Amino acid sequence: MKALHFGAGNIGRGFIGKLLADAGVELTFADVSQPLLDALNSRKGYQVHVVGEQARVESVSNVSAVHSGSQDAVALIADADMVTTAVGPNILGKIAGTIAQGLVKRQQQGNTQPLNIIACENMVRGTSQLKASVFAELPQDAQTWVEQYVGFVDSAVDRIVPPAEAGSTDPLEVTVETFSEWIVDETQFKGQPPAIKGMELTNNLMAFVERKLFTLNTGHAITAYLGQQASHATIRDAILDPAIRAVVKGAMEESGAVLIKRYDFDADKHAAYINKILQRFENPYLHDDVERVGRQPLRKLSAGDRLIKPLLGTLEYGLPHKNLVTGIAAALRYRSEQDPQAAELVDLLAKLGPKGALSQISGLPADSDVVAEAVSVYNAM
Repeated sequence: MKALHFGAGNIGRGFIGKLLADAGVELTFADVSQPLLDALNSRKGYQVHVVGEQARVESVSNVSAVHSGSQDAVALIADADMVTTAVGPNILGKIAGTIAQGLVKRQQQGNTQPLNIIACENMVRGTSQLKASVFAELPQDAQTWVEQYVGFVDSAVDRIVPPAEAGSTDPLEVTVETFSEWIVDETQFKGQPPAIKGMELTNNLMAFVERKLFTLNTGHAITAYLGQQASHATIRDAILDPAIRAVVKGAMEESGAVLIKRYDFDADKHAAYINKILQRFENPYLHDDVERVGRQPLRKLSAGDRLIKPLLGTLEYGLPHKNLVTGIAAALRYRSEQDPQAAELVDLLAKLGPKGALSQISGLPADSDVVAEAVSVYNAM
């Protein structure tokens, strides 16, 4: 089995790429970073530091790499059994052209073996969004052929992969937590789904997508935003602050009430899931900066993402949302000189004020009670 994986960054190497390689897949990474490509092609492998109480180093071998926009990548898509991505939501659309070229070449070569494409991104139904971008690049006759032979499989992914330790000079060094979860929509595959250890099949993906988005992502973001407000450097420092922990746990319980109502989740099992996530945030072996976790506040405050979407659920079902509102207010206070979205947020706040800015970013009505609540908390911070 052959796979091309777009994104040779920490998540690509430490999570999805590792699972594929461990399953014996013939794996090629695609990326734009020449140092990464050179290192992968020179060494044909790398080491993954799995950190936790039972720390270990695991080796990945027999991998290669090509440039994401190259004809080599196009040729690999024409021949592959699987294409996966871990490039980030903002980059996903930029690889659509290469994928489209590869699919056209595949059609021209008469390759009718099933190909499945899985975007492994921190977003809701990222593969469906990638498919729309790919189809915008395809000629009409190719679209019909692709619909027949190519599966676009949505997934939910969960693993904390922090940046490499400061001072590290190895471009391939990667550290990951022990926990990982990769859940895919079995109804979207063409042909038989591959047997890959660590990849779980479901026919109800949205329940797991929203469970992860409303719990891990919501909690992570609020920990980061409140952590920055309290001058904590890392996620661990922030979640060990009792005041922050109370809000984060409260927000995850509020979003959890939405999930329980919407998907009939077992309340006790979901409470255990929340506690597991809090323990992951506390991991003393993961050094994850609050500034990194909080980056891209405009995306995280958008209607379909980790703060506003669960809030909308609480409004839909008439449920409490005090802690979610506190997290949203803290997100408006996020600042980073390294993040263009943080600078854009500052500009919006200056031009529109907190009420107008939040309404424009989130789609919430400016005159709604919940926006007034968030602005009140924001002003009090």
